[in-house]
Order: sequence, then structure tokens, then C-alpha cells
Amino acid sequence: MQKEEVKNYSKSVKYVFFVIGVIATIAYRIILVLNFYAPSWVNAIWYVGTIGFVFYFGYLFEVQRRESRLVADYDLVGVLKKSKIKERDKAVLNHVVKLVSTSKEKWNSLFISLLSLVALIVGILLDLNLISFA
Repeated sequence: MQKEEVKNYSKSVKYVFFVIGVIATIAYRIILVLNFYAPSWVNAIWYVGTIGFVFYFGYLFEVQRRESRLVADYDLVGVLKKSKIKERDKAVLNHVVKLVSTSKEKWNSLFISLLSLVALIVGILLDLNLISFA
């Protein structure tokens, strides 16, 4: 098995996905207001939010997956045990490294991304009258 490549996303890529996440979150929150004042916009804003969530949480899953693989591939827990840094610093670093490697957060991100994709597909099929729940 090949080690995960140490690769950082550029600041601009991180910024783009941050903005996508913020826009998607705002879009979902504004739907409640639009229902009362501009119902014709609800569908379009729902699509903006849902597409945004597919991309944002898909990106987040990939970042979290990569981080946990790096911890495992480079045995960072073992490296910390062998290091000569102060015990207090070692304990803090060990805690952070173990959090990254054992967190289930990446699965939450994957679930939200995939569920958003399913919702998007169902929304398109409903809007095109290709399926009906009636």
C-alpha cells in the first residue's frame, strides 16, 4: 500500500470551498423567509444550497480522509512517542493527532454530501415531472 501524499490545498481553493459552504448555509436559512415574501425563489435557492452542500461536504470529507490517512501512513502517534519534545507538548500533540486519526467527522461529511446529492437528483426528477410521490 502506497503512503498518502503530503499535499496541501492552496489558499484560494480553501477559500473557494469556504465561500461555497457559507453561501449554501445562508441559502438554506433564507428559504424560510422566501417562503413568505418570494415563494418563486425558494426552488432556485434550494438548488444553490443543495449543490453547495454536495461540493462543500465532499471537499471536507476528502480533507478529513487525507488527514487521517497521513496520521496512519506516517505513524505519527509512534513518531510522537519516540520524540524528545517536552512531555506536556507531546501529550497535547498526541491528543490532536489521535483526534484526527480516530474522528468520525469525515463520515458525517460524506453522509451529508451523498444525502445532498440524492436530494439534488430527486429534486431534479421531481421538477422535470419524471417521478411523482402523489
